[in-house]
Amino acid sequence: MAKAQKPAHFSDHSQWFDASLRTISPSAEIMYTYAAVAHGFSASLTAAEATALTRRPGVLLVLPDIIYQLHTTRTPEFLGLDRGDGLIAESNTATDVVVGVLDTGVWPERKSFDETGFGSIPAGWQGQCVEAKDFDPAKACNRKLIGARFFSKGYESSTGPIDESRESRSARDGDGHGTHTSTTAAGSAVPDVSLLGYANGTARGMAPRARIAVYKVCWAGGCFSSDILAGMEAAVEDGCHVLSLSLGGGAADYYRDNVAIGSFNAMERGVLVSCSAGNAGPGAATLSNLAPWITTVGAGTLDRDFPAYVILGNGKNFTGVSLYGGKPLGSSPIPFIFAGNASSSTNGNLCMPGTLVREKVEGKVVLCERGINARVQKGMVVKEAGGAGMVLANTAANGEELVADAHLLPATLIGENAGNNVKSYVMSDPNPTATILFGGTMVGVQPSPVVAAFSSRGPNSVTPEILKPDLIAPGVNILAGWTGAVGPTGLLTDSRRVEFNIISGTSMSCPHVSGLAALLKAVHPDWSPAGIKSALMTTAYIEYPGGNGILDIATGEPATPFDIGSGHVDPSRALDPGLIYDLTADDYIDFLCALNYTSTQIAVLAKNRNLSCDAAKTYSPANLNYPSFSASFATATSGPGQTSNGTTTILTHYRTLTNVGSPAIYKAVATGKVDGGDVKITVEPSVLSFTETGEKKSFTVKFTAPSLPSGSSGSGRLVWSDGKHTVASPISFTWT
Repeated sequence: MAKAQKPAHFSDHSQWFDASLRTISPSAEIMYTYAAVAHGFSASLTAAEATALTRRPGVLLVLPDIIYQLHTTRTPEFLGLDRGDGLIAESNTATDVVVGVLDTGVWPERKSFDETGFGSIPAGWQGQCVEAKDFDPAKACNRKLIGARFFSKGYESSTGPIDESRESRSARDGDGHGTHTSTTAAGSAVPDVSLLGYANGTARGMAPRARIAVYKVCWAGGCFSSDILAGMEAAVEDGCHVLSLSLGGGAADYYRDNVAIGSFNAMERGVLVSCSAGNAGPGAATLSNLAPWITTVGAGTLDRDFPAYVILGNGKNFTGVSLYGGKPLGSSPIPFIFAGNASSSTNGNLCMPGTLVREKVEGKVVLCERGINARVQKGMVVKEAGGAGMVLANTAANGEELVADAHLLPATLIGENAGNNVKSYVMSDPNPTATILFGGTMVGVQPSPVVAAFSSRGPNSVTPEILKPDLIAPGVNILAGWTGAVGPTGLLTDSRRVEFNIISGTSMSCPHVSGLAALLKAVHPDWSPAGIKSALMTTAYIEYPGGNGILDIATGEPATPFDIGSGHVDPSRALDPGLIYDLTADDYIDFLCALNYTSTQIAVLAKNRNLSCDAAKTYSPANLNYPSFSASFATATSGPGQTSNGTTTILTHYRTLTNVGSPAIYKAVATGKVDGGDVKITVEPSVLSFTETGEKKSFTVKFTAPSLPSGSSGSGRLVWSDGKHTVASPISFTWT
């Protein structure tokens, strides 16, 4: 709804909303009213009623309720947070910072929510712990877990009343995902923990001294955008400083994306929003959460692994991964069979429910292929058919990516190459045999990090001029808190209960960055969300200590900016970035004008403004003061920021740096490479002298490139350095 168009005879906006709704549906009721992160309401309507509502005065836009999906220890040490210097030494100041986690809820009894050492709840906190029959606020919440709410009206409007025999109509987490993400972001330190004996050690979140507030917006049937927006509304009004959303719904124009709408208004209130990039990789342009005011996080590996070895009857062995913690098979090989030869189904190789013939698999190790159904479900299918163990092999879709699971029977996952060799053996040997040996926990694995194959990739399908993802963080085999409602596999048949679980996804990398943002907010409370994001991005690293680029496991080659954005997060360096690329809401509105958004579309995002873009002003999305560069060359055309003579194209980008350190002189070095030609990068001026903190200096970057075929691409890097700080920005080149 257009805030400025409220008729004067209504005393408040909720009365206006209700009146507008009743003119098209006298029986309809408002589910949620939004004021902080949007201006409007949600209600259950027929298609005809929704169309009629679009014609009412003051209605900017009517959007359908979209179902978003979840994007589903060692990390503090891996990130350098175990040292006595840097961010971990500053983390005690984080006790007044609140991380809001929008997810599947919380299992509050976990030790990760221990309040020991915490003082009073921060002054000004407006949140609450909502009571339900299985959620007693007096027992569930404390000085660590200071808020717990749930939002289900959109979900129930679509699916009917919640079946409380299947899931809790409360903030309690029956899935595990929300407990895992919240404890990853800001869980208290818990010593001597593991999953079934794996990854033993102390588990703690990125900001262990920050407070946590949970907002349950995801249910068995998904995460409905009306509920997500209501959760964001509550989190901002409650007083959260950082919002963490490990969920996504694909790509859409920003004014049609409820998470982008909510995040814009959260940003205006000084709240940083961190979101997962998605698990649709390694394909190109598969990202979610693309708005530039959102911090979009991809996933990489740790230097920890859980090896499990396939030993074949011919003496060969192959290394996979597993978190199986039960009785092992033993060292002597037993009969081995390919699932495709033990099924009457055309897709028997996938070990889907009901496809295996017991007489063919009983007492044997079964080779299954990855795809369609969950990895752990394949093991359950083998076990229910009488199989003794499972070797799960990747196909081309997953390549060499290995993700460990707490299987229900002795099992291991192996890469595509090993899978091809094992399959060749089992199909050709007249009496194939195999066994599986488990190697426990291995640390110091190199190279690490490596970009996960599942991590969604750029380019940005909505705005190619904005490079996404922003950065990567640990997201593979992450140990964190878990629900008491289901076992580590999440399968109904899994009767095991664990306090901590190891799972993977950009859902896991997102809360790492959310927690690190909370630490930065504690140390630099005056920094804007864009400033915090810039510090995390410009201090990220793209190379291993020896100088070789971070690898992409999907290709085996060095990762590109479309894989890792600015690189892998480096929190200790982010504490003192030297310079930042700062942004305000007005800068983002200029960006929306550059996208040719109408005043109505801008008003959907910027609810407090009634404006039109300046027809006399030249806008370019590439000139948003972003910490990265995306040079998108439109061959043989000219436009804002671009000139072309048919053979050479020049793009000009404008940026401004803010000094957040001591007086210093910074010098620029720019490099770039592309197959089929050279890109010349000119920075003017190439030297910036800062004499005081808060001082701003502007510069231009000109990219001069040959005309290349559409689809060509390359990458580069711009680094400003004063000898102490390295302020680095990735550059992507594309031709369309």
